[in-house]
Amino acid sequence: MAVASSATTALISSSNPSLNSKPRNLHPKISPNSQLSLSSKLSVTPSISLFSHTPHIRLTPFTTTTTHKKFAVFASLESKPTVLVAEKLGDAGLDLLKSFANVDCSYNLSPEELCTKISLCDALIVRSGTKVTRDVFESSGGRLKVVGRAGVGIDNVDLGAATEHGCLVVNAPTANTVAAAEHGIALLTAMSRNVAQADASVKAGEWKRNKYVGVSLVGKTLAVLGFGKVGSEVARRAKGLGMHVVAHDPYAPADRARAIGVELVSFEEALATADFISLHMPLTSATAKVLNDDTFAKMKKGVMIVNVARGGVIDEDALVRALDSGIVAQAALDVFTQEPPAKDSKLVMHERVTATPHLGASTMEAQEGVAIEIAEAVIGALNGELAATAVNAPMVPAEVLNELKPYVQLAEKLGRLAIQLVAGGSGVKTVKVGYATSRAPDDLDTRLLRAMITKGLIEPISSTFVNLVNADFTAKQRGLRITEERILLDGSPESPLESIQIQIANVESKFASAISDSGEIRLQGRVKDGIPYLTKVGSFEVDVSLEGSIILCRQVDQPGMIGRVGSVLGEENVNVSFMSVGRLAPRTHAVMAIGVDEPPSSQVMKRIGEIPAIEELVFLKS
Repeated sequence: MAVASSATTALISSSNPSLNSKPRNLHPKISPNSQLSLSSKLSVTPSISLFSHTPHIRLTPFTTTTTHKKFAVFASLESKPTVLVAEKLGDAGLDLLKSFANVDCSYNLSPEELCTKISLCDALIVRSGTKVTRDVFESSGGRLKVVGRAGVGIDNVDLGAATEHGCLVVNAPTANTVAAAEHGIALLTAMSRNVAQADASVKAGEWKRNKYVGVSLVGKTLAVLGFGKVGSEVARRAKGLGMHVVAHDPYAPADRARAIGVELVSFEEALATADFISLHMPLTSATAKVLNDDTFAKMKKGVMIVNVARGGVIDEDALVRALDSGIVAQAALDVFTQEPPAKDSKLVMHERVTATPHLGASTMEAQEGVAIEIAEAVIGALNGELAATAVNAPMVPAEVLNELKPYVQLAEKLGRLAIQLVAGGSGVKTVKVGYATSRAPDDLDTRLLRAMITKGLIEPISSTFVNLVNADFTAKQRGLRITEERILLDGSPESPLESIQIQIANVESKFASAISDSGEIRLQGRVKDGIPYLTKVGSFEVDVSLEGSIILCRQVDQPGMIGRVGSVLGEENVNVSFMSVGRLAPRTHAVMAIGVDEPPSSQVMKRIGEIPAIEELVFLKS
């Protein structure tokens, strides 16, 4: 057995008073408030759900005998989450949503109206016209769990704020890919042959054939700036028109470009060699106004430009100057910095500009496809699944999610148990996680497990909702450092993990026996037949299912102890699911781990603690 080098991955900070306060009685037979775990106070139900919707208070009216209407407050789980659709969505997508959730279609909301409504919603679906700002996430009060962008670009969503608030952002990048690429090609061909200008001329009663002589596409060089889904589809179609295609994208794999006959080049080379330029990049701080006076000066005189990506990637004033000077012969634009653009926009009114009102995804097929794709992504997220189209969470492949599913539950439960054992002192600062596995380091993705351990550690002692989206951010914010190590085992790598171990250093424990020989709180667990089990507490080996909650007892190892504790639980109508005893040596000390289906009362814990051979005990809600 070997220990792989420790890979630090997540940082959590603990300025929570619940951790820093020191209890009056550190190692009593019954720990303070042992009848209630920290997580039970928040009514947190353990779950492998990554992005589940939040329960909320429902006001139910009732009528008294004096016919005055009053309201009774019931804390209940709504049978369905609520999805706010803030911009028009195809019927197929709406039908899908309505089969799963309560759907509120409210269009053209002002920012204030959106902030007011959002606190009642678990999910929000928008297109490009609605700004989902930090104010929206703050107004949601933590209830908003997923924002769905029906389309590709997500520059109208504050991703930083979404991540901080644990809200998953998903988009629909595939359904409108072909439609956007086709529109790009349509603008390219229409521009090269002056179709829009000639059409307007004929309708004005003119017949100016000589004025609208165009240029051929065959043999010309098209530079595709941004070689993602749409960019590569445009390139594929341009190759079919006989064009020579080059592309610039710092993240594009060269083999994918070669497969369709495209050469990847530098940004400068793309600008210098292109007869036509087609833009397909997202709007980011790095790409904002990437085409400006300086870059236009590096282009061939007479270049033609197509933009079906985002308006802000072009400095529109600089483009007007380039058109006036003849550097740019024509431009075909589907997107603008401000949409709709001003009626007196010099760019839109320019005679050598072909303009369309953001029609890239506007085909019947794409609209229905986008509606279905975003509805499925939002429903999946509300069901606790991580969508493949998540844009603010680490991409965990579906096959990895499937394989790790039972270990995800184990990781969260171990985190919850460990934090409930912390008694106080200086607070939790460092957590060490060990993964015992036969797999090579690059064959075990632990990001999801780390996120769920973080969730288990933080949620029971705070009001913060933690998920895969915000786990690392929340960890760093709270000053808690999580380090990971892989304990390499010999054997078959069929199963991803043999066990997970959590150690919390420099803290005092409510249950002294959970302290290992090296001085940390230590818990270890494994998965058996798809069910998480607790297998070690401190230095004591146990074997108890984590399907319910647990009572831990340290006892003098002597005959009859299982029967005496079991009798107390039976008399108090507490159902036992599992019982396991671990000892270091016969007739010394042992730890009894008892799985129970419901929390025991303080009276039950008191009666168990009064058994003479019981030295300490604690109830932990898993």
